[in-house]
Amino acid sequence: MSVATSIAPGLTTTEASFIEDARAHGQLFIDQPYDLYSGENHQAWAKLYKRIGPRWQRYANPRFLEGIAALRLDPQSVPRLTDVNRFLSPLTGFEAKAVSGYVPAFLFFDCLRNRQFPTTITIRRSNHLDYLPEPDIFHDIAGHVPLHTDPHFADTLVRFGECAHTAIEIAGGHVEQLTSILRAMARFFWFTVEFGLMRGARPGEVKVYGSGLLSSYGEIEHAVDSAEVQRYPAQLEWMINQSFEIDHYQPLLFVVDSFEHVYDLVGELERWMRQGKLDHVAPGEPTVAEADLQSFLDHGR
Repeated sequence: MSVATSIAPGLTTTEASFIEDARAHGQLFIDQPYDLYSGENHQAWAKLYKRIGPRWQRYANPRFLEGIAALRLDPQSVPRLTDVNRFLSPLTGFEAKAVSGYVPAFLFFDCLRNRQFPTTITIRRSNHLDYLPEPDIFHDIAGHVPLHTDPHFADTLVRFGECAHTAIEIAGGHVEQLTSILRAMARFFWFTVEFGLMRGARPGEVKVYGSGLLSSYGEIEHAVDSAEVQRYPAQLEWMINQSFEIDHYQPLLFVVDSFEHVYDLVGELERWMRQGKLDHVAPGEPTVAEADLQSFLDHGR
């Protein structure tokens, strides 16, 4: 996709004319227009990367740290996705795939099934480094993608993506059933891929593997050290029935034993789906967006 000369430089979250233009033309999957990144955009990346580095060393799962090293990210500049994929794809077959914004749920899960990770290309302002409701390239590339270098975790994402097809097979056009299944899937993803904790090598030690924690300077420490956080061994029944809110530090997190454990939990999730155990999960957050539900209904026809 070529960049029109009328598009202003800068790829700041919620302020990028390139993104607005792509959306106006119905373009979800795009090329990363690297030349549009401003000096301020690169400065934001550098600030984010520098300040969180010591917390990664202290709190992150060792496989995440190995993934950071394998990707050879430049601490000073927003990464080129072509460079990321050059190091990532030979390891697990995954690739970061640039998108212009929100990806409807079925399409997102289907991308995972095909070893593609929809990746936001904009970045937050350098004077607003903390919480944003929207994902940005730091969250996606520095938070998610390093673990895509791990074969066990990569296979887990693929298997989770396959659950979307199972949901369509089971629920078809039954809206209430499908809504409950999607709520269960969203909660499972949240408490594992986004905000998961894992047992460390020493007794009682906990490490972070969830991308929402790994990309948050404040919450990565809070999740492990704060007495305000309840940490329980991962139990599927609790995960799929536990609501969550996105706009504050998480008060409840789940601890897995290993990435093989997460993979097995996805298998259990799919078995429960086939047994009807996801048809009536507890109400509450997250609300299933109409676009997400429709994406499943459309692909089930």
